[in-house]
Amino acid sequence: MLPEPKAMLDRSNSDLVLIVDDVPDNLAVLHDALDESGYTVLVATRGETALQRAAQALPDIVLLDAMMPGMDGFEVARQLKANPATAHIPIIFMTGLTETEHLVAALEAGGVDYVTKPIKPKEVLARMNVHLQGARQARQQVRQAGQARNALDAFGYASITVRASDGKLMWQTALARDLLLDYFGTSAPQTPQLVVDWLQQHLPAAQQQVEPPRLSVEQGARRLSFRLHQQTGDSEGGGDWLIVMREVSDAAVIEAMSLSFKLTTREAEVLYWVVKGKTNRDIGEILGSSPATVKKHLERVYVKLGVETRTAAAGVAMTKIRQLHPQFEG
Repeated sequence: MLPEPKAMLDRSNSDLVLIVDDVPDNLAVLHDALDESGYTVLVATRGETALQRAAQALPDIVLLDAMMPGMDGFEVARQLKANPATAHIPIIFMTGLTETEHLVAALEAGGVDYVTKPIKPKEVLARMNVHLQGARQARQQVRQAGQARNALDAFGYASITVRASDGKLMWQTALARDLLLDYFGTSAPQTPQLVVDWLQQHLPAAQQQVEPPRLSVEQGARRLSFRLHQQTGDSEGGGDWLIVMREVSDAAVIEAMSLSFKLTTREAEVLYWVVKGKTNRDIGEILGSSPATVKKHLERVYVKLGVETRTAAAGVAMTKIRQLHPQFEG
C-alpha cells in the first residue's frame, strides 16, 4: 500500500519530496531510500494528483516520471511552473527515454535535471542534494523574515513587505493595514506611490547595506515614519523588502508644552507648528484660524517664554521638548 499524504507535515528538520510515478514498484524503492535518508515523502501516481498535492504541500523538490498515462510528466511540469505558488520548486525528471529531443523537452518543460531508468537511489539522492541547497536557503530566509516580523509586531511596530520591481504590497500586519488606509486611503496589494518611489530611489544604497533616510508623512500632529529594515526575498528584480512603520502622535508634546510654559492649548498648538517651521499662514490653515489670530497667539507665547522672536521661541521650545520627549523630530 502506498503511503498517504500527512495532514500536518513537520518541515523543521527535513526536506519534503514529492515522487510522481505510475509504477508502484518504482515508488516503493524511492520512498524507502528517501525515508531512510531522513526526507519527508509524498507520492502521487497520476499527474492530476501530483498537481493537487504540490499545491497543498509545496514540496521542496519533485521527482517526476516523464511518461505516464493521461497527463504526462512534461505537462505536469509545465503546469507546476505556470502556477506562481509552485513555480519555484525544482523538478528532476525520471525517464527511460535517452534520446536528446526527450531530454531537451524535459528541460524546456521546467526540469532542472534528470535521471535515467532504471532508477539508482544513490544517484537520485546526489542529484537532489545539489538542487535542494537553494531550497534550504530560501526556506531559512523565509523563517528568519517571519521571526523578524513577529518580533516587530510584539513591540507594537507595524510592518509591510513590498516587492521592489513593481511596488506590490506582498504582506502586512493588521496595524499596518489600518495606518495605510488612514494616511493614504490605499489597501493591499496597492502600496502608496510615495512609499514605492522612496523604496526604488534608495534601493541601490540599500542593496549595499546602507540604510536610507527614513520617509516621514505628517497628518496634523500625527506622523508616520517608514524605515527600510531588511531584504526578505531573493535579489531578482530588486527583491522583497520588509519596511517598518511607526506612528508618533505629538498630542503629548503639545500637552507638555502647555504645562511647561503655562500656555493655553491653542497657544501650545501654535508654538508646536512654529517649531515645525510653519508660517503663520500655514498654521492658520492647519488650525482653522486666520494668520492674524495666529499672530496674536504667538505674541502671547513670546511673553510667556520671555523671548522676542520666532526663532528664539522655537529654540526654547525645542530644548524643553527634547528633555521630555527625546524621540521628537523637529
